[in-house]
Amino acid sequence: MKINSNFNNLQESYLFFNIAKKTKEFIEKNPAAPIIRMGIGDVTLPLPAACVNAMEKASVEMGVKETFKGYGEYEGFAFLRQAISDYYKEYNVIVGIDEIFISDGAKSDLGNILDIFDDDNIVMVPDPVYPVYVDTNIMAGRKVIFSDANESNGFTPAPDKSVKADIIYICSPNNPTGAAYDKAGLKAWVDYANEQGAVILFDAAYEAFISDKEIPHSIFEIEGAKTCAIEFCSFSKTAGFTGTRCGYTVVPKELVREGRKLGDLWLRRQSTKYNGTPYIIQRGAEAVFTSEGRQQIKENIDYYKQNCVILSEVFAEKGIKFFGGKNSPYIWLKCPGGMKSWEFFDFFISKCNIVGTPGSGFGNNGEGYFRLTGFGSRENTLIAADRIKKTL
Repeated sequence: MKINSNFNNLQESYLFFNIAKKTKEFIEKNPAAPIIRMGIGDVTLPLPAACVNAMEKASVEMGVKETFKGYGEYEGFAFLRQAISDYYKEYNVIVGIDEIFISDGAKSDLGNILDIFDDDNIVMVPDPVYPVYVDTNIMAGRKVIFSDANESNGFTPAPDKSVKADIIYICSPNNPTGAAYDKAGLKAWVDYANEQGAVILFDAAYEAFISDKEIPHSIFEIEGAKTCAIEFCSFSKTAGFTGTRCGYTVVPKELVREGRKLGDLWLRRQSTKYNGTPYIIQRGAEAVFTSEGRQQIKENIDYYKQNCVILSEVFAEKGIKFFGGKNSPYIWLKCPGGMKSWEFFDFFISKCNIVGTPGSGFGNNGEGYFRLTGFGSRENTLIAADRIKKTL
């Protein structure tokens, strides 16, 4: 028996595990410290009432013989896929329900999709980057290269045509930096991928936070994307489903490699390894797209975005450089005084009693930066803003 030796190439522990460990150690030494957590991007507002009502109704159905549901379709129930398809039409994107696959979240799919690709592929990810993109490929033994995201390119790097890549990860709006590609920026990547025969894995988990009309909500708004891109989206940040788990992946029928439709491979993978998202959760997700659900979700998102405005105003007043906070729920700030990321983590928790995420945990280019989220309560955000004002 041999273990997968590629795990030896991973960092010793996951970024957010380290944050939790250091926070726990600080609290044990300072039990009276009024800690505010702004590190992990978890929501704090409850599920929209429309979603709760839909799940309550679905729960009752599961207790009645005539409406009970057992195993569903591997792709997800048609009612939810149709609702998603109709949502895409708002952005002039036509996606068939047979191109949509329901799952328990974008994070799972971004790792699981790799099953349909050979381990010999070269993977390109931005630096800084959401750790799951890198770690899942290291686990499989793939070669990972990085596109250089930095201040000079607004953390939205353009493709380098002299570099060969087979699988390309793009997250827009970005986690952790909050930066988002405009249509011209995404078009450059689509053209590059089609020329290379590469596949873009496009993470659109934060598309609901976009307020700038020049920022695409879907990569399929870009001409040529259907022959080179797979899109992943989640209800976690859109509708607060972090604890109920639901997302979806879109694989266009036009996306073909080596004579095989990648959507067929993905369905084969899912039908083998996944028995589907629960019916009750899918009914809740369907309610996201109702007029009532849309209004309630907008109110929640506006709440989180206002938290970002509150924090942004403090950093602007203090002359601290930052990115994001407009089209995303994340603020990516430059550590003041030339501090390193973990050095600033220690300073921030000890002086402000606020927990954030060190940028170095997202890659080499994240060193010297720090991520805060707008997902806290308004009360805690205002308290945090006041502490930052008095301390930095």
